[in-house]
Amino acid sequence: MVEALQCKCVSPSDQRTRVWTMAAQATESDQIKQFKEFLGTYNKLTENCFMDCVKDFTSREVKAEETSCSESCLQKYLKMTQRISMRFQEYHIQQNEALAAKAGLLGQPR
Repeated sequence: MVEALQCKCVSPSDQRTRVWTMAAQATESDQIKQFKEFLGTYNKLTENCFMDCVKDFTSREVKAEETSCSESCLQKYLKMTQRISMRFQEYHIQQNEALAAKAGLLGQPR
């Protein structure tokens, strides 16, 4: 007895739906990962600035020196991350230019 083969084909619209669903899940997991990283960075920054700036716990009021120190600490951190980001971009531009130059040399006949 010969068994008939059944084709379990998926329609193109079902395939597109699956692809969109998978992409949405990947995007959502990336967003969750980014948010966790943001919270970790925020918590570490807050803890570092607090430990550096808040020394007096005898009053419920925040002193002007503590506020000034905290603002300065945050500004330093923001400037540092901005500089690191700029240097990182410069490095990647240099690497891309070097690769492009190397590719140009390889593509030229001698």
